[in-house]
Parts: sequence; C-alpha cells; structure tokens
Amino acid sequence: MKPHFSTRMASRKKKSQAGVSLVETLIALALLLIASAGIMTMATVAMSTTESQGHLAARTAEYAQDKMEQLLALQYPDNSTDTSVFPAVVNPGVGTGLSPGGGLNPNLPVAGYSDYVDASGNPVGAGAAWQYVRVWQITANPANNMKTISVLTQVRHAIGQRSQTGILPSSTVTCLKSSPF
Repeated sequence: MKPHFSTRMASRKKKSQAGVSLVETLIALALLLIASAGIMTMATVAMSTTESQGHLAARTAEYAQDKMEQLLALQYPDNSTDTSVFPAVVNPGVGTGLSPGGGLNPNLPVAGYSDYVDASGNPVGAGAAWQYVRVWQITANPANNMKTISVLTQVRHAIGQRSQTGILPSSTVTCLKSSPF
C-alpha cells in the first residue's frame, strides 16, 4: 500500500524545518543577551542611586536627630553651653547654648551653630576629614515662651548620580522647646 499524499507532505515539511529550531534558539539567546545587558546597566544605576539617596540620606537624618537631642537636653535659658563640641561644655563667651541665632546653610556655617561629623558619626573639627556638616538655627518665640530649633545635616560627597542631579543628600529636623522645660 502506498502512503497517502498528506502523509508525504507532512514528512517533507518536517524535514525542511529540521535545522530551524537551532537557528531560532541562537537568535532568541542573542536577543536575551542584548536585553539583559540593558537591564544590568539599569541595575548599576539603581544601586548607585540607592547608595546615594538611601544610605547617605538615612545617615544625615540620624546625625541631625543626634544633634537635636543634644540641643533639647539643654535648659531653656541656657546661653553659654558650647554645643559645637562633643560632649557639650559650659563655656561662657564662646558657647551659644540655646541663644537665638545660627543658620541652615551648610555652605555658610555660623560659628557656634555648626559642627562636623566623620563617616562613623564621630564629631571632628572643620579641618579634619569630615563627611557630614551639621548646622542649626534657633529662633525665639517670646509671646508663647517657645524656641524653634532646626538642625540640617548634609553629606560632603554623594556617591553615584550626584553629577547629574547636583543635589547632596541632606535632612532637616525641627522641634519646639518650651519654657520652663
């Protein structure tokens, strides 16, 4: 008995497609390689941004909070404690305590209302290898016996995408201190 015509056609089609699956596999692998290279580039950028905007920003918030706690521990009328050093010391004529003044511009720190911290969070001098600058401002509200205290901490150098954004990670913490507390 002769094979049926449709069986012969199916057999020819099968033979003509025998090598196509290998070529298709190679093309698919090449496309996958190109796509994964693009994704890996995005992953590198994402890791840099996470380091800069995540890790460093979290540290700026932590160091701003540390300074705020130091300032809030002072008595309301204190105007002679030098809080630009750690531990804070009473130093009349040099220390500012909670006297109104200061500023929140890390590029123009006001003496007595600024200090510097290294990468481990230890206070250091302005000339030392500092990684973070902390500046604070105290504003008196005499009508309600309150003082507004604001602390801004900014990192010295960003990592990753700083050149594109031009913005260094920073954090600001603001709190009210009342008299007699």
